[in-house]
Amino acid sequence: MTAIPVLDLSDALAAGGARAAEIARQLRAAAMSSGFFYVRHHGIAAELVQAQFDMARHLMAVPAETRKALSLRNSPTLRGYEGIGEQTLDALARPDVKESFCCGAAYPDDHPYVLAGYQSYGHNQWPPQLPDAPKQCEIYIQAMRTLAQRLMQLMALSLDLPESYFDHTIANPMLTLRINRYPAHPVDADDRTFGAGAHTDWGALTILAQETYGGLEVSMPDGSWVAAPPMPGAFVVNLGDMIPRWTNGLYHSNPHRVRNTQSGGAPRYSMAFFFEPDYLARIEAVPGTLAPGETPRFAACTAGEHLREMYRITYQLRDKATAPAATAAEGLE
Repeated sequence: MTAIPVLDLSDALAAGGARAAEIARQLRAAAMSSGFFYVRHHGIAAELVQAQFDMARHLMAVPAETRKALSLRNSPTLRGYEGIGEQTLDALARPDVKESFCCGAAYPDDHPYVLAGYQSYGHNQWPPQLPDAPKQCEIYIQAMRTLAQRLMQLMALSLDLPESYFDHTIANPMLTLRINRYPAHPVDADDRTFGAGAHTDWGALTILAQETYGGLEVSMPDGSWVAAPPMPGAFVVNLGDMIPRWTNGLYHSNPHRVRNTQSGGAPRYSMAFFFEPDYLARIEAVPGTLAPGETPRFAACTAGEHLREMYRITYQLRDKATAPAATAAEGLE
């Protein structure tokens, strides 16, 4: 069904787990290929995932005027609603045929990063019709955070580094949940029409939950596209652009895209959880990925600097009137 490997995390979810070294080897092979893999036996209850999909349907059923009033473009943290065609992930394609609702971890108001105004730290926007949405989404986000932190530890092992190597970079991670609804593919669609155009993700890890209908396609090293269909009880995980920067290009962040080809007009729902390091974490080649005297392929930067630049590119911000509010760090540039 798919060329994407499946990692069974049984006996590898805890630090020092009996199968941790084995899973680290499998993760390394996947990371050096497409940067995509499934995970199963991941410790996340099926009931929690289903409850989150139920919440997704309620969110997208809120009246259109309410959703539009919660536009993420009005949010300094880029949280809220985004309508069909408002994002273009592939500059050579048409605007994406999807609508989304973004939320993030509920850091307290007195957290230093919230006070500093760093992007991805701060308040969510919620429709008043769904008073249970904040709690449900926070529970799901924290469950995903636990899984992502363990995957980062397994990644450290895969690089022959101590299991805790990345722990200091993820003490205050940037956590974003993007709930996506893809309508049926337009009948008049051409070869430049996608639910989500070809792109790479920007951060460290993406953990994707899919329901019944497929649509995700992954670019393989040979340039071919393969499907990544839903797999019961499993998530799709992919590496973001920070990982090649961290590994000097050893690990890959490959393009992927979405088209909802489901017939009968049924929408496709997915939930993409984006796990990024601490805003101030330094991203540079880790030990063992740079030969003596070799010049790094990527300039060192902070996680926040990297993400700010990617937001500028994808939203094609032309003037201050349409740009998200500047972060404190941007104000110093």
